[in-house]
Amino acid sequence: MGITKSAFFSERQNNLAKIFKALGHPARIAIIEFLLKADSCICGDIVNELPLSQATVSQHLRELKEIGLIKGNIEGNAICYCIDQEKFNNLTKEIASINEAITQKNEKCC
Repeated sequence: MGITKSAFFSERQNNLAKIFKALGHPARIAIIEFLLKADSCICGDIVNELPLSQATVSQHLRELKEIGLIKGNIEGNAICYCIDQEKFNNLTKEIASINEAITQKNEKCC
């Protein structure tokens, strides 16, 4: 098999693309919003909040956890999830950097 096209891009660019891809599904945005509203880690409540099966919610949670946007801790026979604040802080800095570049460019743009 040949080299993937992602090898031509920086680690930063590939990481940002993975994060945005993970956030590119409305169910995952709903999960993030639900976790933001919660005061503590959430276990089974996520399935009750979404119009999706438990297996589908688990798949979305796995995607968010693999990219590092959420953390999961095993408590008994359940996994409790919460937002990874450091990962979101880093994402906010990246977006702010892009926004700053856009702002500077627009001052000189047509």
